[in-house]
Amino acid sequence: MTMSDTEDTPPRALWIERPGQAALQPVELPPVGPADVLVRSRFGAVSRGTEALVMQGRVPESERERMRCPFQEGAFPGPVKYGYITVGVVETGAFGLRGRDVFCLHPHQERFVVPADAVHVLPDGLPPDRAVLAANMETAVNVLWDAEIGPGDRVAVIGAGVVGCLAAHLAAAVPGAAVSLVDIDPGKAAVATALGLDFRSPDSMPRDCDVVIHVSGHPAGLETALTAAGTEARIVEASWFGDHSVPLPLGRAFHARRLTLRSSQVGRLPPARAPRWDHRRRMALALALLRDPTYEALITHECAFDDLPAVLARIVENSAGVLCQRIRYPETRND
Repeated sequence: MTMSDTEDTPPRALWIERPGQAALQPVELPPVGPADVLVRSRFGAVSRGTEALVMQGRVPESERERMRCPFQEGAFPGPVKYGYITVGVVETGAFGLRGRDVFCLHPHQERFVVPADAVHVLPDGLPPDRAVLAANMETAVNVLWDAEIGPGDRVAVIGAGVVGCLAAHLAAAVPGAAVSLVDIDPGKAAVATALGLDFRSPDSMPRDCDVVIHVSGHPAGLETALTAAGTEARIVEASWFGDHSVPLPLGRAFHARRLTLRSSQVGRLPPARAPRWDHRRRMALALALLRDPTYEALITHECAFDDLPAVLARIVENSAGVLCQRIRYPETRND
């Protein structure tokens, strides 16, 4: 298929038609206004935790408005066009953006029209295929702010998914910090080594940490986080459990050790940052940090956009071994 063919063909988007079933459907693009850009998607990625919950129809009714992503169409539990990791090239638009590679929080779709201020130009030195980690890095930055890690702190990160690995790598850059990346899957040791991190099983992790970050997405992982925390320590909960209740052993040493359990959610900036930072500045930081080629180790799988419905269903069924699932759109290539 040539580029002129794609311009005459309606772009397709991934729709979750109902829990457990997704399909690619043609969509109609709106006109490109004077303050808009037309973006052709080059790469994308699946946000495994959140998109699995959406695919399974597990977004609680009370959270359906808060869970809406930018440019979402439809509503939970479906049909809904959902997703927020897209890297593309601006084909039409003003403000000097034409021909620039950009990141956009947009559902999985071949071409789309958005306001120009919704896209983020990739910094020099960041390859477009690595920029699919931007949303995860933005989350990891927010987690680090909430964790308030200081020099010399002993830190445990529970859960070696993409956000956990990114948060652990950022934390390890704090002077003197001793960071352990903890996971029940010994296969995660390889990616920890690639990132220069100390990998531990729950049995061998430190038990007197100053800060513990939980990002495993499993209730048992939060219990592990409580075990790793030392007296007066702070535990940052960055997992989101959808409609599942999470039992916690708060009757053991939780009170005696005076532990603090703090939530972290990328949709809100920490209060201490909010007066000076906004979401755009935070995203610019995330993109700049991704110039480090070390993060290539987190992109473990890639699929064609045509195969995305089947791949998403497979990830929901069994995501073992998958960190970042990258999507390659038609007519893309490595530059």
